[in-house]
Amino acid sequence: MKYNFDRGFNHDIKDSLKWNTVKRISTKKDVIPMWIADMDFETVPEVKTAIIERASQGIYGYSEMKDEYYESLAGWTKKRYKWEIEKEWLCFSPGVVTGITLTIRALTHPGDKVLIQTPVYSPFFGAVTRSGCELLTSSLRLVDGKYKMDFEDLEEKLKDERTKIMVLCNPHNPVGRAWTRDELLRLGEICLKNNVTVISDEIHSDLVYKGHKYTPFASISKEFEQNSIICTAPSKTFNLAGLQSSNIIIPNENFRREYKIALENIEVSRLNVFGMVACETAYTYGEPWLDELLDYLEANKELVKKRIENNIPKLRLIEPEATYLLWIDCSGLGLSDEELKKFMIEKAGILLNDGISFGKEGKGFQRMNIACPREIIEEALNRLEKAVNSI
Repeated sequence: MKYNFDRGFNHDIKDSLKWNTVKRISTKKDVIPMWIADMDFETVPEVKTAIIERASQGIYGYSEMKDEYYESLAGWTKKRYKWEIEKEWLCFSPGVVTGITLTIRALTHPGDKVLIQTPVYSPFFGAVTRSGCELLTSSLRLVDGKYKMDFEDLEEKLKDERTKIMVLCNPHNPVGRAWTRDELLRLGEICLKNNVTVISDEIHSDLVYKGHKYTPFASISKEFEQNSIICTAPSKTFNLAGLQSSNIIIPNENFRREYKIALENIEVSRLNVFGMVACETAYTYGEPWLDELLDYLEANKELVKKRIENNIPKLRLIEPEATYLLWIDCSGLGLSDEELKKFMIEKAGILLNDGISFGKEGKGFQRMNIACPREIIEEALNRLEKAVNSI
């Protein structure tokens, strides 16, 4: 491989939320952090070089988005997903959740209803409720080890005239589904029939495993395009979360106008200059790096899968189709959620995300981040196997 994903995290970095959190929550000195969704890998070398070159200029005044920025993003989506986006569709946000929150505020009134599919990325809950809207949930159904949408439940809840928006997670965090075109088509038709706008969080779109495919929701039809807001970012793909740059793609002119007003209302007028440099460079030069990353993550996933199946039978992995986040059923341990959290930290020596934080459907689950060097995966599995099998 051209890129060395075994090298891992530089522990001299003092401001890492992922690694510093373990020091605050446990007296154990060697807890392995496998929770928050960023990677322990250095980003694309060209991105690092571009940021250093920009920093060396010594002037960090107000900046503007260049045509090259749009062209890099548009070229990426066209080449990899055959989805063509137009320049005027492109809006921005410091983060995808910020973009989702602003869109909800722009397109709803207090008391309107917004639906999410649970278990789901926990900030979705606050994005809805802090916008003054009523939260609706539709539980994903776990059938033969695979999560599926409950279309009958969606039909019932989306026909309520006060339900204005559905927030879709495509691919889904934490259950790892890369929704098929047929699934998205059926969902989109339900939303169109009931005048429900779709906000689609597609931040994990580039992280899909072999045999599966990401379909941009807006690419399915012109009707879906005009009834959706697509939220993307280079942050998960290229480990750039700290640069606070996200792309909010809004084909519908009316939606776009309202979104821009919402941005102005909170005085957000431009992106971070280094975030723009990183995004443009990553989408221009990052494809070979990403292709090798996906192979590395696939091997990590298979390692965890086989170890759990062969050596830790009390646990069950819900095998992901996308994301570097593993959804692990720990209900076989017979622990409460609070006991499970304590067990993982104090007994196994690993920090994961508590499943219950993703909704009540996450009871008994833990989410594991495998975007780290293989030696860390192996050490975490050794600890987990020893702790679980000692019960």
